[in-house]
Amino acid sequence: MFDLIKKLSGSFGVSGNEEEIREVIRSEIQGKVDKIEVDALGNLIGVKKGKGKKIMVAAHMDEIGVMATYIDEKGFIRFSNIGWVSPYYALAQKVRFKNGTVGSVFYEEKLEDMKDLKLSKMYIDIGAKSREEAEKRVRIGDVACFVGEAVMQDGGNIVSKALDDRSGCAVLVKAIESLAGTENEVYFVFTVQEELGLRGARTSAYRINPDIAIALDVTSTGDTPESMPMEVKCGKGPAIKIKDSSIICHPEVRRLMEDCAKKLCIPYQLEVLERGGSDPGAIHITAGGIPSGAISIPCRYVHSPVETVNINDLEDAVKLLNECIRDFH
Repeated sequence: MFDLIKKLSGSFGVSGNEEEIREVIRSEIQGKVDKIEVDALGNLIGVKKGKGKKIMVAAHMDEIGVMATYIDEKGFIRFSNIGWVSPYYALAQKVRFKNGTVGSVFYEEKLEDMKDLKLSKMYIDIGAKSREEAEKRVRIGDVACFVGEAVMQDGGNIVSKALDDRSGCAVLVKAIESLAGTENEVYFVFTVQEELGLRGARTSAYRINPDIAIALDVTSTGDTPESMPMEVKCGKGPAIKIKDSSIICHPEVRRLMEDCAKKLCIPYQLEVLERGGSDPGAIHITAGGIPSGAISIPCRYVHSPVETVNINDLEDAVKLLNECIRDFH
């Protein structure tokens, strides 16, 4: 699992630019599903055919990043966000553009109070000495991801950039490898542009029109100093979503997941996320309505280059997802 996480999280895939990560995932599932498709928006769909119910499981491939908007005469690059990017998380971090160019993020020297820190007051330094030199490496509209190689800590925690949601993608890949004993037809969808408004989930759900949908994504935790009070904790099992800002999960889907977790004796948590949404928020209101739910991976420091998940939560999420697929009739 860690080797897969490292490969997926290290791949480039800022929202709207998922080509590299899509090909990495395609290579992982090739020959393990009956059919692989890429739809018009760029979602990667692996299908395991069957005669039973039609099930959609989804995880988004894209990650947050930044886009070059202006290059000054000295070669420093101004930028805007792709997805929600905190200026405090971005400060003094490295970013990598699609062509491999690496830069560092810093702020204007005239900034007097850190409370005034905004992305509009920050820039990327790629080591260029002039605008002309910078433009040979970065053009307006080019996007960059944050840099943060995956490492494993003692105790099973994995620290990396883009665990939102490459950890969910890893769960889907492992589920594809291990799924057996079902007649249901399963659509494993690796969606695009979730960070920009759940866009890939909406179009793929409309096309598939499944009987049920389960999404895999990360969720925040309440187990760090002075964090917002929340029941979910890293390493205490996958979380079964009750609600977030985009969805109140279908009671039958939630009941299916809880029953399967109890059947397998998998530790699980119940998630109420007060801010933020995810793919099932778009799926459940598509094509006349699709009963939807989510298995969430507890993740510390979401949308930072040091997102943290626990490998045991990931492995239990694989078992829970496959049991849900087998038990749905």
